[in-house]
Amino acid sequence: MIPALLLFTISFLMFAFSLSLVYRALRDPTTSRVLDRLGVDQPQLAEKIQGVAWLDRAFLQAGLGRPSERLGLWLGLWAAAVVVGGLLGGWVFLLALLVLPPLLVWLFVRWRYHRRVGRMVGQLPQLLDHCVRSLKAGRTLVDAVLHAIDSSRDPLKSSISRVSRNVQLGASLPEAVQDFAELYERDEFRMFALGLKVNHRYGGNASELLDNLIVLIREREQGARKLKAMTGETRVTALVLGLLPLLVCGFFLGTNPTYMVKMWQDISGQHLLLSALAMQVFGSLALWRMVRSV
Repeated sequence: MIPALLLFTISFLMFAFSLSLVYRALRDPTTSRVLDRLGVDQPQLAEKIQGVAWLDRAFLQAGLGRPSERLGLWLGLWAAAVVVGGLLGGWVFLLALLVLPPLLVWLFVRWRYHRRVGRMVGQLPQLLDHCVRSLKAGRTLVDAVLHAIDSSRDPLKSSISRVSRNVQLGASLPEAVQDFAELYERDEFRMFALGLKVNHRYGGNASELLDNLIVLIREREQGARKLKAMTGETRVTALVLGLLPLLVCGFFLGTNPTYMVKMWQDISGQHLLLSALAMQVFGSLALWRMVRSV
């Protein structure tokens, strides 16, 4: 039974991989591949996002590249894992393999996005300060911003370099920065783009505008740190309440593993464990929403 199942899994994966190759060959001729390479990381307007492009956008925000290039292969592997889990472990493993992988991927991408964008926002005042010093040295606003981008550090440099590429391709600086701000969806980047747009349309002292923007961003960061310190007790309490059931379950598994096994082998025990899991998930989400609202 097991060798036949493994052979079926390998055959299914090879079939899925061959289908993905044929699909890419039919949809992606040589000219299209060249244009895609030339357009890597170029701006994509929000209203033009269709199909799986939203997945590329989420991964691009997190700095993980474009998953749609191998989407067929990953979906084939996921489908094979779901089939094997369902055949070997029953409907419980089938449901777990159907729900947990996309949920874990989504949680990892969102965590990576918030962590990366937080570091980028922390580096933004340094970039603006470099722009101010370049303006006072006699550079134009476009040259000052582009030079500041080249002098910045990762992760901000690798992300905001799309602004330099778009300007070199003919876009105006406010439009390029606006596209960058809409991609990463942060108010600090939107204020930067709005300031450049106002200066581009109505003129004015650009160095003074950037100085005020630096002060505003640092005040927002200081206020966020104060709020985080004031709500530290609440967040730790929510973390303890969320982890306590998992720690108790781990304690039972470590001290008396047969207890949980026998409970799982009983129908009523399975219902109790699944109900406890559902309540744990619901409670964790409720605590997370409560902490986010503080």
